[in-house]
Amino acid sequence: MALTERQKRFVDEYLIDLNATQACIRAGYSAKNADKIGSQLLGKTRVSEHLHAELAKRSKRTGINQDRVVKELARIALVNPKNLINAKDASINKDANDDDLACIQSVKVKTMSNDSGDMVEREVKLHDKLKALELLGKHLGMWSDNSVSVTVPIVIKDNVPDSDD
Repeated sequence: MALTERQKRFVDEYLIDLNATQACIRAGYSAKNADKIGSQLLGKTRVSEHLHAELAKRSKRTGINQDRVVKELARIALVNPKNLINAKDASINKDANDDDLACIQSVKVKTMSNDSGDMVEREVKLHDKLKALELLGKHLGMWSDNSVSVTVPIVIKDNVPDSDD
């Protein structure tokens, strides 16, 4: 059985922001029950299969997939700044490779003149290495929010005589 026009529209709208409630509203479903309807639609086999097929098409069309995202995060997370930046003058090394260069967020060069000559101020800002490591760690399941809590009771008694052992 094929999807209804509204179900197809829901899938198209869902692909915009991956928000089922908003996709329902934009697809013409009741705003009052959009959260419930969105959840139900995502649970329907036909809708889910169509959604996964559309996601696969988009991934193929754009060349963006999980492997590519993980590789990009790894570039940022594992860059060695000394391979990229000359520490003496904050310039970018001429022999920096593409992986290293992909880690640069911005470069600022400011030239100032004064009585003693020109002065160049450089700033090379890299993407957030810690954030990239955090995202990779989450992807690999290294950090878990499913921590186990253990309660250890501590009993304090007043007026307990000292032991003379």
